[in-house]
Amino acid sequence: MFTRLRQSRYSQTRFQLIDDQGVSTAYAGLAFELVDQRGRRHGGRLDASGVGRVRKGVEGPFALMFRQLHDASNGLYSRLMGRTHYPLKITELQVRAERTRFLDRSGARPQSKPPCIDPDSDYYQIEVRHLVEHVSHLPPEDGSLFPVERGPLGVHIAEGRHTVLQVRPLRALCPLLSTDPQFCALNLYQLALMATLGNCSFAGPARMSRVQDPFGEASMMGWRASPEQAKSYYPLYEDVPYSARLEIVPFDPVLYPANDPLCGMAQETPSSVHYRGDIRFGAQGAGAQVFVSHNDKVVLVAVHSTCTWSDLSQDAEAPQVPFEEGEGQVHGGFYDAARQAYELVDRYMDKFHWGQAVLICGHSQGGAIGLILAQMLIQLRACEVQLYTYGAPRAADATFVRAAQGLVHQRMVNHNDPVPGVPGSWMNRPLSACCAGTVLSFVNVPAGFGVFVAGLSRLLAEPYQHHGTLRHFMPLEFAQEMRSHVLWDPLSKTITQHAVSHAVLEQKSAAPESEGGLKPRVDAGQPFMIDSYIPSCWAVLRRSQQALQARCSLVTEREVLFVDQALEHVAQQLRVKYREVMTCAGGTFEEQVEAMNLLMREMSNVHKTRKRLYLLRFRVPTRADVYGQYAQQPGVLAESLERWESHSESTRIDQLAMAPIDELFAGGVPVDHLLA
Repeated sequence: MFTRLRQSRYSQTRFQLIDDQGVSTAYAGLAFELVDQRGRRHGGRLDASGVGRVRKGVEGPFALMFRQLHDASNGLYSRLMGRTHYPLKITELQVRAERTRFLDRSGARPQSKPPCIDPDSDYYQIEVRHLVEHVSHLPPEDGSLFPVERGPLGVHIAEGRHTVLQVRPLRALCPLLSTDPQFCALNLYQLALMATLGNCSFAGPARMSRVQDPFGEASMMGWRASPEQAKSYYPLYEDVPYSARLEIVPFDPVLYPANDPLCGMAQETPSSVHYRGDIRFGAQGAGAQVFVSHNDKVVLVAVHSTCTWSDLSQDAEAPQVPFEEGEGQVHGGFYDAARQAYELVDRYMDKFHWGQAVLICGHSQGGAIGLILAQMLIQLRACEVQLYTYGAPRAADATFVRAAQGLVHQRMVNHNDPVPGVPGSWMNRPLSACCAGTVLSFVNVPAGFGVFVAGLSRLLAEPYQHHGTLRHFMPLEFAQEMRSHVLWDPLSKTITQHAVSHAVLEQKSAAPESEGGLKPRVDAGQPFMIDSYIPSCWAVLRRSQQALQARCSLVTEREVLFVDQALEHVAQQLRVKYREVMTCAGGTFEEQVEAMNLLMREMSNVHKTRKRLYLLRFRVPTRADVYGQYAQQPGVLAESLERWESHSESTRIDQLAMAPIDELFAGGVPVDHLLA
């Protein structure tokens, strides 16, 4: 069982636990257990200096262990140790190690023996898992320059020696996620990354027993949702005790009966507890994935779509079905997927939800599924839910939207993304049926201000409506290759329906025989999350940080004038078109009145949008606007920002994330030049 280790000048066998800083008081008073070479057990406690001694007459060498469980006096540990499902065997040694910090903030091991240690002492670098009985809930072993000999009963201690054991801190990096219902740029960026979780490497076979921590790799290598991704994006992390991380449950068939292979199809694994990748819905068998994790503050649910729009439905009139958990009608395919996702999330919350806030995020169809899932959780579990979606299509009717007004939903839409405009009754119809011939292509406006298609503004008559607070990301292309963006909530359909309107414009200019459905145009233009929304959300965060630091508005005078002048040109041309329609002899009287009403409504929306633009100019972001609840935790935020900014990708120079130079106006640059 033991290897006979070297003897020394020490008259008594001693051992000492120290932390990464070389301090031993962190482990003072711990109860230890020694097993001698005959298998006899001997107990004791470390003294105030973290030193343990072996009584004279006890023959070594010895195996050292710390079996003392935490007394559950701390609320977090009490909950983890006492829960019905997957209760953790947390030792007092683990709790002490979680309170220590790394000497090197990167987590790298010390490269040499601490100078305060007697040169004649034995020195080893160990981990908590080397000294305790149950290790399935602990992180995997990290390499050591000074490994210790160990066996099934613990770490081996030489007789007659002084052995120093440096215990690696038990810490983890947890993504900063604000649970404050107020919108913040931090959550917009962080949850954009989380929305890709179903596409990460941890999502392996459904029966897999171990799941790679999806957050650990990203802390060092960056967030890479696809091998084709050109740039890495780093979440902002908080350094927390290991038990406060976003948890991946342990796998131990001996300790947890649910893990026993004899359970057959009912066997639980970390993958089956946290992840479901076999969600199928819709006529074409479209797919989605759901991942769920938690800590003591939040339950995180990420819904990731694996399909294109054409996979979901062949026709534009997507079927609606009653929302049985509440009011209104919802998309049948999205509802089917949400119910499958709810099965996983509901089981998970039965095990691990004790009142934490629930954050749900999803991209494209994943956002639509997430909306229905969020309302199901509110109705069936009465929990606090926040939802962040990115490029989500419409998923429900006006009755559902009104009933779900209490759901906090931040809805991000990129200017060039056509998917949020679907499903719509115009999708599989020819241009003439879609807009009654009223298409206005604006002139003398910057690229990106689109066209106005009257038929697309019949939103009140559409069976599907949008839910949530719109966060519209509109890139601005200035002269001299300067770019920036405005994040706002415009009312003008010329702006919000930009991508879909361009599909109509392309259809109008196409050959007559191609005038059929418009849906293929939408499918072809669907952007990917990593190529579109994540870079945009990163740009929003960087621009918000700069405005906060400079104590200035999120939009500049140049941007306000640029957009305002463009909207003025749009308004003028809408008025001209209105007069043309009013005096036009073609078409029926009903068609003429309808086109006039739609043009008048858009003129009103442009006017209201300009007012919102003016208000933006006077709004200076607060720390809460940028960082949510972490504005009240300056120490945590400063450390997290320092870690994030150490990666050059996080703070790279990018025109889209920077305010344009207002000084050009001082030089007399004419507005017409900017609008060219």
